[in-house]
Amino acid sequence: MSEPTRTQREFRAAMANLSAAVNVITTDGPRGRAGMTVSAACSVTDSPPTVLVCVNRSSRSHDILMANGRICVNVLGADQDDLAMHFAGATKVPTAERFAEGPWDLDVDGIPVLRNAIASVIGRIVSERTLGSHSVLFVEVEKVRTKQNSGALVYFQRRFHSLDAAPLSA
Repeated sequence: MSEPTRTQREFRAAMANLSAAVNVITTDGPRGRAGMTVSAACSVTDSPPTVLVCVNRSSRSHDILMANGRICVNVLGADQDDLAMHFAGATKVPTAERFAEGPWDLDVDGIPVLRNAIASVIGRIVSERTLGSHSVLFVEVEKVRTKQNSGALVYFQRRFHSLDAAPLSA
């Protein structure tokens, strides 16, 4: 692997200043169960409800996600940085064993859904585009679960940060 160019280094430094929600993407199906931590996920449209998820093609979970065709975007709360590290592979726990951590609903929707995620968006991959090292997945939403009054976990300056949920003033 060659050294990054100046523009690539500057781009990476700039993107470290882009705060992003932390998510654990999960799947299950004919190719098996898998999950991974990603910060590149966002809404696309509500007609039809669609989210976009960027997945590194070199990830062990990439081909499993693609083959299964259904995923859940589990948006992590303020106190779930350990789970994010676990699914990022930092704990060196094999993929198949990662679901032993956390309260997972493994049966209701056919894919793992984190019960205490601040939001879980379940859907089917309807389109994919490959660009450089990543696949950009467009996921049409089938079901949404949300949890109220919780803080969020964000990734900023190459570290996790907790954001408290401030009550709305009247």
